[in-house]
Amino acid sequence: MNVIWRTLLVMLMARRRLRRHGRLAPTAVGRVRLTTLPTDLDILGHMNNGRYLSLMDLGRWDLLVRTGLMGAMRTHGWYAVVSSETVTFRKSLEAWQRFDLESRLIGHDDKAVYLEHRCTVDGEIYARAIVRARMMKRSGGTLSHEEMFAAVGRPEGIPDVADWIHEWAAASALPPSRAEAPSIWA
Repeated sequence: MNVIWRTLLVMLMARRRLRRHGRLAPTAVGRVRLTTLPTDLDILGHMNNGRYLSLMDLGRWDLLVRTGLMGAMRTHGWYAVVSSETVTFRKSLEAWQRFDLESRLIGHDDKAVYLEHRCTVDGEIYARAIVRARMMKRSGGTLSHEEMFAAVGRPEGIPDVADWIHEWAAASALPPSRAEAPSIWA
């Protein structure tokens, strides 16, 4: 709930941009202009590392609305959950600093879709995250890509996911939710 007002504003602006400019191509880069607020800061006076990931949700909402996927998700009772993410920081964002959040679908495999988010200032990358998300059905179970593409069309030009991203996803995976996962420290 800590970024609910920003989320609602981004979704409203995305709907407005969708009406004015039409759908965004599934492989296009979505951009949301943001400002680092005092509530985003940690005790050292720069954006808190956890806040970056919260704000990157805004980029995903923007993409969902502007690509038209949000409409299909509502119609069919689908939703997305983040299953893993990794973020790398290069420079700090300070209070009241304006930046662009750039978001793009970078591919999919048989279980998930992958997105990249970048926080940029004047075209320079300050932070970058890779996000792995799974599409789920409210009726239960995982949504297959075949089902999703049958409803929304198969996008052209989606790049292959880089090998290192597949390796990261495999190395960081936890057991399935129905399997045991005891917390044992070695």
